[in-house]
Amino acid sequence: MFNRIKRLYTIQKVLLTYGIDELLLDRKPSTVLKLLSSISPDRWRNDKTRSLPRGERLRRSLEELGPVFVKFGQMLSTRRDLLADDIAIELALLQDQVPPFPSSQSITCIEDSLGASVTELFAQFESAPLASASIAQVHAAVMHSGEQVVVKVLRPGIKSTIARDLSLMYLMADMAASFWSDGKRLRPREVVSEYEKTIYDELDMQREAANASQLKRNFSDSDELYIPEIYWDYTQGDVLVMERIRGIPVSDIKELKARGYDLEKLAERGVNIFFTQVFRDNFFHADMHPGNIFISEDNPLDPTYIAVDFGIVGTLTEEDRHYLSQNLLAFFEQDYYKVARLHVDSGWVPADTRVEEFESSIRTVCEPIFEKPLEEISFGQVLLRLFQTARRFKMEVQPQLVLLQKTLLNIEGLGRQLYPQLDLWKTARPVLKGFMIEQNSPLTVLREIQKNVPEWGRMLPEMPGLVHQFLQSGGLQEGLNSNVRSQPFARSQHHAQSSHSAIANATIYAICSAGLFISATVVTVLGSPNLARLFGVPLWAWLILLASIWSLRRAFKSVASAHP
Repeated sequence: MFNRIKRLYTIQKVLLTYGIDELLLDRKPSTVLKLLSSISPDRWRNDKTRSLPRGERLRRSLEELGPVFVKFGQMLSTRRDLLADDIAIELALLQDQVPPFPSSQSITCIEDSLGASVTELFAQFESAPLASASIAQVHAAVMHSGEQVVVKVLRPGIKSTIARDLSLMYLMADMAASFWSDGKRLRPREVVSEYEKTIYDELDMQREAANASQLKRNFSDSDELYIPEIYWDYTQGDVLVMERIRGIPVSDIKELKARGYDLEKLAERGVNIFFTQVFRDNFFHADMHPGNIFISEDNPLDPTYIAVDFGIVGTLTEEDRHYLSQNLLAFFEQDYYKVARLHVDSGWVPADTRVEEFESSIRTVCEPIFEKPLEEISFGQVLLRLFQTARRFKMEVQPQLVLLQKTLLNIEGLGRQLYPQLDLWKTARPVLKGFMIEQNSPLTVLREIQKNVPEWGRMLPEMPGLVHQFLQSGGLQEGLNSNVRSQPFARSQHHAQSSHSAIANATIYAICSAGLFISATVVTVLGSPNLARLFGVPLWAWLILLASIWSLRRAFKSVASAHP
């Protein structure tokens, strides 16, 4: 308790030193906030720091409060749906400038986690760290088998520090929500909760290693992106050992130019890697700032990216990927009605939203963007504008889309730093189009069916009994009786009999359709490779599939005839 009170005292002092209380007072806070500010010592108020721009004051206060608050500010910088542009831009400058901790503590952590001495584990271990950040620091080492590796070690005490500061963040969030006029709109407790999930993911070295392995597997047949090898026998919760990579930092434009790299190709390849991760793999590196990206020294004319630091990755639901790709395509075709409709269909905005009104708002915000050349249009800003407009129509914050937007802004900024004329739309469109085509292709449908064949096969013997129960069920009879009561008595009995017959026919046709569908899948999966095929599917399967579609069509017609 004493440590929490001491930390709260420090936080209050720093916030007052940088005049953060004035930022709150400008928003007409409650009497409680005014009282807290008035009872604080005047010596804490520094006219020099309080005269700085508000974004810089906030950034410097977070840097002074330490690594947990620095990472919180970095996360906040991506929430441009909540923050003013000047504050978001300034927070994006936050860096993990943290002094290294003693190598003796690194060695103790490694030996405790891996159960052996450093000399037993490594032929050589460099005590001076290669890099030090808020969560961990990295040491170079050499395995006894000769491979050069890096050893990533969690900062001692970081878990307890994070737990303490998070509890105080929640306290301040609750106070802001209760006593600040903008508190409810900004939903500070939800923002802190989102940060909590992200930072605890970064504390698990095995999780990071698993993320790296998945990304490596996804690009195993590609020369565009290289992921270092993980040494699983030397990786535990607090320690990660992986292959040491050699490359040029992607931000070193001068060196890349001097070595003759094709910067246009490099920029386009970076964009392609990102969109491939999102739409092909649904698993994307979500911390792709310049410090985590290097370029291989091997082939300047056919460059390969190298990524490190996999603590944060992103995924989307199938529905989100589908609607996001359609949204981007519709936006660049300036089909604002479709953009509005997609937001409603996806559930991102309430179902009772007036689509025409939403369309008008989107057009008002986005149409000026198309006055610029395509190479000057920012994908990240497009998403930001769409989300900001949608918030006026009660769109809930979508954390997975915010993470995507943050990563897209990083990739876009990186690409245009390499090649200012980069046309992001030209680079991304083939990936989006390919994703849409694949999603709607018969092969994709058949693959989904293939996954369900075992379950359908288990249920197939039960189908006759289920159909019999359905036809004899009271629910069906009650539905028919309800239909009878709604008609004149003179023709009700005849219509009831017709409806019963039509529904029975519909059920039979539906069962036939399902059976034929399963048969087509079985022929595709288990059929002889010598069978004649079209688009990889046996011709027999196509014929059976057509019969299935015909049966399904008959089922729908029968249902329609039962309810004229």
